[in-house]
Amino acid sequence: MTIQLGLARVSRLLKHSALPWRSVHVAGTNGKGSICAYVSAMLQAGGVRCGRFTSPHLVDRWDCISVDGKVVDEGLFREVEGTVRRRDLARAVRATEFELITATAFELFTREKVRVAVVECGLGGRLDATNVLEKPLVAIISKIGLDHQSFLGDTVEEIAKEKAGIMKPGVPCVVDATNTRSVINVLRTCARLAGTRLTMASLEAEDELAWRGIQELDLEDHQRANLNCAIVALKLALRQLNEQLDVQKSIAALRDVRWPGRLQRVSIRSLTGRTQDILLDGAHNTQSAEALGSYVDRKVRTTGQSVTWVIAASTGKNLEGLLQSLLKPGDNVVAVEFGAVDSMPWVSPTTATAILETTGSILKGSEGRRHDAKRDVSGALRLATSISAGGPLVVAGSLYLVSDVIRLLREAEQAGVSS
Repeated sequence: MTIQLGLARVSRLLKHSALPWRSVHVAGTNGKGSICAYVSAMLQAGGVRCGRFTSPHLVDRWDCISVDGKVVDEGLFREVEGTVRRRDLARAVRATEFELITATAFELFTREKVRVAVVECGLGGRLDATNVLEKPLVAIISKIGLDHQSFLGDTVEEIAKEKAGIMKPGVPCVVDATNTRSVINVLRTCARLAGTRLTMASLEAEDELAWRGIQELDLEDHQRANLNCAIVALKLALRQLNEQLDVQKSIAALRDVRWPGRLQRVSIRSLTGRTQDILLDGAHNTQSAEALGSYVDRKVRTTGQSVTWVIAASTGKNLEGLLQSLLKPGDNVVAVEFGAVDSMPWVSPTTATAILETTGSILKGSEGRRHDAKRDVSGALRLATSISAGGPLVVAGSLYLVSDVIRLLREAEQAGVSS
């Protein structure tokens, strides 16, 4: 099954289904998941029963759906998913996998009596299945860059227009002000046509009261931009909810927010024996790779040692743009191919050979070591551990590679407990 954009099928799936909860709808290229995590954490801290739907799933298909910060129970997920799939067959909808899980998430939120659901667009915005949401409390558009060009357009301006499709009359829309001027101009035009008003979340205009208490957090610029979008959106949403939340208490909850696979430090000792933590990041396009590369240069290359990278990528990605932002002369690269992605048969890995070919064109004459681990992610980690000899080790290039690593760690932990 391939990706098929459009709202007709998911609308038929949800026809006659009451969706009594309100929503916060998030689109963009990078930062969507983090923004969803921030908004839902603040609502939950304020006592608002909150659901969250993000994509793709990390390890299990149901871990993209949570209520009050906890992943939904597998049994409940399968029960509701079964109902949705039977409805799909009975109505001959022939929905895509993403449409099925979107409908499942929305039905779950109703069953779990959430008051607000924070929903991330899967792909684009205008024709994304989540855009059946009729009147969100607020829409958010994060940083926009080049990604999924075959579906959304070849320029950031074309992509911005698709993302702006989540704008709706009278629904306030928060925009990451660090977007390029051309993108913001497109979004302003779309807002006028949609009959809505944009609120720019600018780092230069941060609400000092809102940021008080979390200034000690060591945040990167893109993390601050995402957090600022979330705080601005929360305030707009609360006006419509008529909630008297303690905003400071809600914001204080952000100290505990962790978004897996984004600048995540993890131990792989159970897999390789390495005693030093590694950095795990799902940077998978040029823009997110630039942010990761900047972080690595400032926070990881502090000892002057070369970085050892374990890299995978999905087919269709701009490999050169991705790797140029990450690699430096002398770096080592272990290329690998992630495994099959549950319920996403259209996702496939770039060959490790292609990754190394691109690496070679970028690091011409570099002394760094390069290895093809094929489809052996566990072997790639062991090899990288040996090559790095305790030096910096970073896993990046694909959220699906991140998923494979986290799955391996979980399996190792479970094996250790059972023994």
